[in-house]
Order: sequence, then C-alpha cells, then structure tokens
Amino acid sequence: MNRPPMEVADIVRSAGQSFVERSRKWINGQHEKVLLAITRCRTAALGGHRDQCSDCGHSAISYNSCRNRHCPKCQGNARWRWLQARERELLPASHVHVVFTLPRELAPLALQNKRLIYNLLFHASAATLLEIARDPRHLGAEIGFFSVLHTWDQRLRHHPHVHCVVPAGGLALDHSRWISSRRSFFLPVKVLSRVFRGKFIAGLKTAFHAGALQLHGHLLLLAEPRAFASWLRVLFRHDWVVYAKRPFGGPEHVLRYLGAYTHRVAISNSRLVALSESNVTFRWRDSAHGNKERLMTLPVEEFLRRFLLHLLPRGFVRIRNFGFLANRRRAELLPLCSRLLQQSHPPAVHTASLALPIHSLWQCPLCGGTMQVVERFSAAQLLLRSPPQLSRCAA
Repeated sequence: MNRPPMEVADIVRSAGQSFVERSRKWINGQHEKVLLAITRCRTAALGGHRDQCSDCGHSAISYNSCRNRHCPKCQGNARWRWLQARERELLPASHVHVVFTLPRELAPLALQNKRLIYNLLFHASAATLLEIARDPRHLGAEIGFFSVLHTWDQRLRHHPHVHCVVPAGGLALDHSRWISSRRSFFLPVKVLSRVFRGKFIAGLKTAFHAGALQLHGHLLLLAEPRAFASWLRVLFRHDWVVYAKRPFGGPEHVLRYLGAYTHRVAISNSRLVALSESNVTFRWRDSAHGNKERLMTLPVEEFLRRFLLHLLPRGFVRIRNFGFLANRRRAELLPLCSRLLQQSHPPAVHTASLALPIHSLWQCPLCGGTMQVVERFSAAQLLLRSPPQLSRCAA
C-alpha cells in the first residue's frame, strides 16, 4: 500500500507541539497520547519486523504500527479481521441500512458527557428498532443487527450518529418461521424517529435526576431542574433524523458495504490535499448538493481541534450487536435463522456466494502469497539498519 502524499501524521509533526501548548485549557493526556501515537506510527520509534513470503521467499522490513484506534493508518488490518469474523454470521437475505442521528442541540452536551450520551444513543436506537420490528402492525418479528458509532460529518464537525445494518426480516415471535419485510420497505421512518426521540429524552431525564450528567461552562445553567426541563421541551419541537435506505443485496454485498463504515476515523489520509505553513486543505462531500466533492481549508489548529473532538472514551465499544446477533443469543439463534431462511427461500441461498474475496493486507507484492513475520527488531536495532521500503504495509 503506497504512502499517500500527505498524512495526518505530517500535520501533527508540523504543528502538534505548538497546538498542544496553546490548548492547555482543555487538552488532556488522552489527546496527547493519540497525537504522539500518530506521529510515531510506522516509524523506527516503534520498532519493526521482517516479513517473508511463504511462496516466493520475497523479504521486506516494515516498521510497526501504533495500533491506536484513532490513527488513520492502523484500521485496515483491524477492519479485515472484523469482517472475516462477521462473514460467518451474515444471513442469506437482503439487508437494510438505518441511520439514527442526534440533533445539533445535543452536541455540546454530548461533548461533555461522551460515554453517557454515546451509550444512550446506542441503546435508544437499538431499543427503537427492536420495539417497532416486534410490533404486529409493522414487521411482527425479532430482528438482529450491527450498530456502528460515528461522531463526525464530512467537515469534521461534531455529528454523533449510529449506522445500523439489519437483515430485511426477522424471526417470528414464536421462532417458528422467518418473516421477510417488503422488498422496497422495512420499517416506517417517521415512527422510528418519534420513538427514538422519546426513548433518548427519557434516558436523558433519568441521567439528569440521577446526577450523572456533567454540566460545565455555558451548560451550567441547565443544572437547575426547571431550566433543564425547558431545554428538553425544545427537543420535541421537530422530528429527529432517522434515515433508512431501501433493502439492498445479500451477504455477497454486505461485507463490502460494512467495510465502508466500520473502523473508520474522522478523516482518512486520502482526503488530505495540501498543508501550508498555517492551513490544511481537504476534500469533503456535500450531501446537500448531490454529494459533490468540494475543498475545505482550515487553520492547522482548528483542523487538529476538530480531529480531537472525535476521540472516544477509553475502552468504549463503538461496534455493537443487538437482537438475535447479540453476543449471548447469537450461538443459539443464528443457526435457527439460517435454517428457517433456507426453508422459506431455498432458491435464493447459494452458500458458495457467501464468501467474499476480502484480502488480507499481509500479501506479497510480487506473487500475492502470504507474508509471515520471521524476525522482529527493536527501535535500537533498526537504527543500525537501512530504512524499510515505505511502500510496504506494516502491522
């Protein structure tokens, strides 16, 4: 994998230290740790290893990755391993992509209470999907799905939302058969929006009365119960954004589709265009105008500030499973779902098509064989060697 012309690491190396010094009022140890990891990623500072092809014997030395989940360079192998594991869990059915988005009024509260608000976003959106799907007026079935948290928009602004990928159907409530949704429709978006809003605000009220919400700065006024209740009423004045695509292809498409959403960071290196002495220019897609590609230029410090907005709390799980895909139920219910699907749609099931050619990044650049680690080096040992080829991907 060739190195892009510019990386987030280049921006951090260029202005990171001065940015940290000027941001002491709000920057913390986690911010500094992530910035340091990004600058050291795939450099001699982290050591390296020699890989050898098991087929042709080609050998190459690579620097180690930092493996920080916020690093733009370290998500490829993690994504591949996750998708390989999910391949065994995908059902031979069409799937639906549903997105639940928090209104912009909640962004300041979310920044001060990331763990609580993001957990609530996961639980409220999942409970909404499960409840409406079980309703006999809609699908009348028990569903299962993956949810992935994103906290950014294309311009790196704070924009918390979850992407849910759901099989277009579910188990009958008595587990006797598989119920498929209509081909062009899954669940009513307006109903999902209003139920999601109600569940989320109910969770906010509970957190407030339990004293679990942190309220600082201009949000300190909301610590008074009447002010908080008045602020909540504003959130009921409009519908919340819930978006659902038409059901799309089966498992032969889903892994590629999921790959575009899992293990992403706020901005990829491929979107960076230019770095001047004080500005960063990057590409973004304008969804309001047909996803037209545009350029945005920000001061370096504003770019880094926006990038750091999207750091997740330590240990926070950003990909979660619900319904019959939940960890405690998957082993029992997934085989049942597959069996019932085969009974109800036998011609549509082609087990040979379920395996997708998702290739590991550990491939020989000469023959495509498997590269294996045969020797490891410390940072000190690498100083005595010539630098590895930058075209090689590290692990």
